[in-house]
Amino acid sequence: MKMQRIWARPKTAAAAVVLALGLGGFAIAGADHLLNAPATFKFANADEPASRNSFAPVVKKVLPSVVTITSSRMVKAGSQGGDDGIPPMFRQFFGDDSGDGGRQFRRPRQQKEEGLGSGVIVSSNGYILTNNHVVDHATTVTVIMADKHEYKARVVGTDPKTDIAVLKVDAGSLDPITIGDSDKVQVGDYVLAVGNPFGVGKTVTMGIVSATGRANLGIEDYEDFIQTDASINPGNSGGALVNDRGDLIGINTAILANGSEGNQGIGFAVPVSVARNVMDQIIGNGKVTRAYLGVMAQEVTPAIAQAFHETEVRGALVGDVNPNSPAQKAGLEKGDIILDIDGKPVNNSAELRMHVSLMAPGTKVNVKVFRDGAEKTLPLTLAEMPTETAKNEQPESGSEDALQGATVENVTARTAQRLGLPATATGVVVTNVDPDSKAADSGLRRGDVIQEVNHRPVRDTSDFESAMRNAKNATLLLVNRQGSTMYLAV
Repeated sequence: MKMQRIWARPKTAAAAVVLALGLGGFAIAGADHLLNAPATFKFANADEPASRNSFAPVVKKVLPSVVTITSSRMVKAGSQGGDDGIPPMFRQFFGDDSGDGGRQFRRPRQQKEEGLGSGVIVSSNGYILTNNHVVDHATTVTVIMADKHEYKARVVGTDPKTDIAVLKVDAGSLDPITIGDSDKVQVGDYVLAVGNPFGVGKTVTMGIVSATGRANLGIEDYEDFIQTDASINPGNSGGALVNDRGDLIGINTAILANGSEGNQGIGFAVPVSVARNVMDQIIGNGKVTRAYLGVMAQEVTPAIAQAFHETEVRGALVGDVNPNSPAQKAGLEKGDIILDIDGKPVNNSAELRMHVSLMAPGTKVNVKVFRDGAEKTLPLTLAEMPTETAKNEQPESGSEDALQGATVENVTARTAQRLGLPATATGVVVTNVDPDSKAADSGLRRGDVIQEVNHRPVRDTSDFESAMRNAKNATLLLVNRQGSTMYLAV
């Protein structure tokens, strides 16, 4: 599966439409044709209201608020076939650094690249939402309005972690789009995608909401996408996803491209609630600041739920707790399953990340966890996300497959040092995993240090073998991977 952002490089395309006129002879078979009555037609009343099934009124309302964005940036010349992008067999025609002839004809190391995307006017005083990848590293950004007027745009700020950017144009009073409530979007709702795909001009496509809360796609650091089957193509990046009333519910961002640059019926949009939060921080603070909980969260699989005696597959499992973090100070522990934050349900680890990221540092929250067969609520105060730990909030998820096909040995001081663990670390290190085994399928890797089996500490291979012999239908491993712990269900 290949995910593709939908910023496009404009291409000069010539389209020709040919009308084939068949010119042939005809004969009048007789005078009876003069007796045929002329055809009569029933013409539509142009003043008659549109059908209630038409989206024309919605489109008319939305189009003035959607703009085309062109950008340019300097990039290195193509690298295929050599540093200068010239295949070796043709390099003689452009000169070579090893000789003195033709050197003046070498291609430049940098070249200008132009990009095409879309944007949405969200404020009458000129603020425009788009994708970060539409304007990333751009030297010039131009906004083309619905009335064809062009304005140079200033990049107010960007947030690569959600792929949102805020632009500003000085164009007087503009016609902003109506902001909707993306939290109320439901699967099956009608939606319209508006943008400038492939540079052909303003285009509207219709579909439904295929899913909400899509995450773990590897597109952005923080994902909570609205998925739609409305046709979205290159050039739609930064365009509007609106509901059947014309309210903005998302910013079109990416498509699933399975060997094709075009629409596959699977497109993704950043919810407007996320885009607004990012925009407000960029305008108000000049940057985006995220709250920090301080846990390594992973998915709760059916096997993990069973191992923790939880009847429902829900929440986010705490695989590790960062030292001196709000989570540690509040008493969160490894093995806790976070069920909700301030009454807002947490269905998975990605949802936990998103909930926390949209809160301000210093916010006081109540975290409900499942621990030792019972629910418990812990009050805590969120801190500001440290830059150096920003990427440590989402480890790889565990697996419900059985453990087999792995060999282990005791952790020595030398092994611990090589793995980045304290010299006093105990446990057994995985030295080999059969790639065709269930151990490999479960997510266990060479170099993982198993420190617990079914909550029983493992100090050495003797402890490990004893614990595995006593394991029955379900086994839970606590492994340390490069200094951070996580659970694997067996």
